[in-house]
Amino acid sequence: MELPEEVVAEVRRRLRRAAGQVVGVEKMLAEGRECCDVLTQLSAATKALEQAGFQLVAAGAVYCLQHPGEAQAQGYGLDAVQKMFMRLA
Repeated sequence: MELPEEVVAEVRRRLRRAAGQVVGVEKMLAEGRECCDVLTQLSAATKALEQAGFQLVAAGAVYCLQHPGEAQAQGYGLDAVQKMFMRLA
């Protein structure tokens, strides 16, 4: 399944955000920042990664619904998309 350009752009944006947040967490640890502040930043990075994954699963679900025969032939039937979703949940 080929992902739409706008989905790829959105996922890449979320991944860049998560990468920046992880760098921020490392810097905060090196600076000896408060645990609560570090955990807040780490939580934000986790959320950004989760959102990137959900964006991909949503694109897969839309593709399955719009092109059920092709999706099934490519291994992206609704059951496969459901399993992908459950891995993120």
